[in-house]
Amino acid sequence: MSFAIAAPAQTTIPVLGGDPFPVRRIYCVGRNYAAHAREMGHDPDREPPFFFMKPSDAIVPTDSVVPYPAGTADYHHEIEMVVALRGGGRDIAVDKALELVFGYAVGLDMTRRDIQAAAKKMGRPWDMAKGFDQSAPCGPLLPVAQAGHPAKGAVWLKVNGELRQQGDLSDLIWSVAETISYLSGLVELAPGDLIFSGTPEGVGAVVKGDRLQGHVDGLPDINITIG
Repeated sequence: MSFAIAAPAQTTIPVLGGDPFPVRRIYCVGRNYAAHAREMGHDPDREPPFFFMKPSDAIVPTDSVVPYPAGTADYHHEIEMVVALRGGGRDIAVDKALELVFGYAVGLDMTRRDIQAAAKKMGRPWDMAKGFDQSAPCGPLLPVAQAGHPAKGAVWLKVNGELRQQGDLSDLIWSVAETISYLSGLVELAPGDLIFSGTPEGVGAVVKGDRLQGHVDGLPDINITIG
């Protein structure tokens, strides 16, 4: 098939021991750790999960230099476990949801916090606060055969060797299976979809030259530098 312009490149993520994983869509769960919800001024016990999206080409591989983005003076890190889907569907039952998972990775939901705060104040969408260029650094995927389905284990982020964020997967308000099930009631999920599962407390600003190391127990770390 020919196109009017050159077709965009397919975004992929490396897979440990396998072929690259093609990315279709990136869904992100907002405020899925109770302590983070509270630090952002919300009560986590009163709301169902909600979601925002990033473009697939916002993915940045580990060991990259990520440019400090335009339009912000308050650029924040949010460390997360990333879920990669090998299957999809609508209205997926919770007890079937993990069957759709290909593997897991460590990712960063980078955020222009000042743009987000202004959007919240005016009741506007968060798109330019969350879905900008290179806003989704992601480490290599570890397939389920090796990773299992992590449900507990440390999640942390260090900036220049100093611990900034710390939590545990067991603190997720909505589990991976529950998140997949709920999201599939809103959209049809498909192979190649990623779900950023939420961030623990301790989000904060980074500046040019900062070195970020993100960790989830049992998964390959992610390392980036702010350029």
